[in-house]
Order: sequence, then C-alpha cells, then structure tokens
Amino acid sequence: MPKYEKNPDVIAALDPEEYWVTQENGTERPGTGKYLGNKEPGIYVDVVSGEPLFASSDKYESGCGWPSFTKPIEPAHVNELTDTSHGMVRTEVRSTHGDSHLGHVFPDGPQDRGGLRYCINSAALRFIHRDEMEAEGYGDYLDQVEDVR
Repeated sequence: MPKYEKNPDVIAALDPEEYWVTQENGTERPGTGKYLGNKEPGIYVDVVSGEPLFASSDKYESGCGWPSFTKPIEPAHVNELTDTSHGMVRTEVRSTHGDSHLGHVFPDGPQDRGGLRYCINSAALRFIHRDEMEAEGYGDYLDQVEDVR
C-alpha cells in the first residue's frame, strides 16, 4: 500500500503558482490551467502527495475555465470542507493526505453522472498517462481509465 503524505521537499520544489494554489488556497486564472484541454487517458494525482484524485474517464468540459470532474477516483483521498471566504458559501476540495487545496465542488454537474462538478486547479495536479500508470505505481486504477479520445 503506497504511503501518501505532505512532503516538505516536494513543497519546496513547487513552482510559485503550484505553491500558491495548494498551500495558500489560491485559484489559477480561468482558462490558463495546463490540464484544462487534456483529453489523454490517465489519472490526476495531488502534486504534493501523489495520492490519486481523479480519472480522465470522469473529466468533462463544463465551460467553467478549470478542469472539471464528476467524481473522485478514490473518495477517501478527497476532503470536502465548508468555505466561507470571499463572501460566499462553497464546498472546498482538499487532498486528504497532502492537505493541498484543489478547488471546489458544485451541484451543477451532469445529472446523468451524479450531478456534481469538481472544479479543480491544474496547478494542484500532476497527470499520469495510462501508459505510465503501472510503472508509477498506479496500476490498481487502470480499470477506471478509458481512452477518451
């Protein structure tokens, strides 16, 4: 069983935007994230801890400007917390082991896929292509990844 944790060495190596998003609860500008248009098959993991968060098969184009997913690949790796910042009440999404700020979840996703929209910052994620998943230790999730091209 892999061990996922908030690693200070990894945090020190984050680029400024990754640090701001994951450690200071920042939000990347809409339409700028490197994974927004990614249609490759694979999984998205926490850039800090490596814990698996979302699968490409659950990613969809929501038009919101950030990568959107219908559900976590491993619900135990995602914490949902009440966020009352900026004069709003929202549900923040954080990684369980890395405690990274990922984004927010909203109840306006595709109804036929559960109705949720996990609106996630690319800067909080690292993408692992299906072809690399086994070698990087994520082979157990291959059955949750389909070719979405």
